Amino acid sequence: MFEAISTHYLWWILALLLIAGELLLPGYFLLWIGIAAAAMGVVLWVVPTLGMLAQAIVFGVLALAACVLYAKFLRPRLERSEPGNERLNRRGEQMIGQRYELIEPIVNGRGKARVGDGQWLVSGPDLPAGSTVEVVAVQGTTLQVRAAA
Repeated sequence: MFEAISTHYLWWILALLLIAGELLLPGYFLLWIGIAAAAMGVVLWVVPTLGMLAQAIVFGVLALAACVLYAKFLRPRLERSEPGNERLNRRGEQMIGQRYELIEPIVNGRGKARVGDGQWLVSGPDLPAGSTVEVVAVQGTTLQVRAAA
């Protein structure tokens, strides 16, 4: 059955299967091994007389090199956080340092401030409605505020 198919096509089919496996079981390593298999297909297309043992050794070297290149060079660049991204999914913490207007006075340490088109509970020193406050911390869904200077 496989005698009619050139061996480099088998490597490309293996590459596609490995990359498809990466889609089903994400983890980045099947992707890089699949890329190594595709590269092996190119090597075999250029040098079609390469024996099976040599193919296995070259594939192993290519797979190892692809995984090491990913782990040492590409992954650190991808994981580097951009300034501001450390609070990306923590909306309350994004408000630290922002100023808002009180829509209800802070009485006994509790009140409400207008944030965008909504309201947030605030705690801090007693202040009248309409005062501008600055967020200094967040506890759960309550903004800790102080009077804005």
